[in-house]
Amino acid sequence: MQAAVVTEFGHAPTWQEFDDPTPTPDEVVVDVVAAGLHPRVRSQADGSHYTSEGALPLVPGVDGVARFSDGTLRYVAVAGDTRGTMAERVAVDPRASVVLPDGADPVTIAAGVNPVLSSWVALRRRITFEPGSRVLVLGATGASGTAAVQVAKHLGAVHVVASGRNPARLQALTGIGADVVVPLGDVEAIGAAASDVDVVIDYVWGQPAADVMQALVTARRDRGRRLDWIAIGSTAGHEAAIPSAALRASGLTIVGSGQGSVGRAGFVAELPGIVGAIADGTVRVDASAVRMADVESAWAGQADGAAGRVVLTV
Repeated sequence: MQAAVVTEFGHAPTWQEFDDPTPTPDEVVVDVVAAGLHPRVRSQADGSHYTSEGALPLVPGVDGVARFSDGTLRYVAVAGDTRGTMAERVAVDPRASVVLPDGADPVTIAAGVNPVLSSWVALRRRITFEPGSRVLVLGATGASGTAAVQVAKHLGAVHVVASGRNPARLQALTGIGADVVVPLGDVEAIGAAASDVDVVIDYVWGQPAADVMQALVTARRDRGRRLDWIAIGSTAGHEAAIPSAALRASGLTIVGSGQGSVGRAGFVAELPGIVGAIADGTVRVDASAVRMADVESAWAGQADGAAGRVVLTV
């Protein structure tokens, strides 16, 4: 079969001949239709993700849409680090798959599940999220942050404050669920706008997160009221200098959300709801399809007409 193959960490995969997958007793081999080029996939391919096995060669891709032998199109997730979905065929465990609703666009599903999954699972699995909660999304102008604004509203948030770096994208969030938008660099304004939030969904971490934490704790009228801070990403840095007083003098609770903290079973259990919300347009996703054979140019961001999350199609 043909596959996108990484032979050296830090270099783009190339489209070449590769051995067909050998399924385990729990797996079946399926035909790939579409696979999302997510930041998670890039970190898989350069060996920097914390789940990396450090083995080469590898086929990147953590999820996608595939056609099963019965003709159904299903969203699929793969567990292994080296045999991913950027290939003509992949071995998957059917228990980690979801049949697409009638009329669902495979490209949109392949693009959307990964960014939607992070905030959806965080709110459903890492904290007790109550309908009527107020939410702040840090890093809201990225794909995952944009999805988080919509997910929070879908799951019952009554008020969402969105903060990010891209001014144009930030303003556009008011059309998909954000009640207030604030530039990420204006810490004082974030503190004022989000002083009464119950949950922070954080994709940035680093110094911006530490600064916003201090601003929120200072601005809260009732400092003892619980504030759940969910760390999901670290686009602004892997370390944050958090004053211990911020934890002692407030109801601030910090948790992380990811593969290690939730577990595979937790993610799989949430997939039907996520696929359904993307398929019916409850959570809107921008996607751009590129032929999988053009993976090198797509990887470099040079694919003609690419917009939104890039999806490689066979």
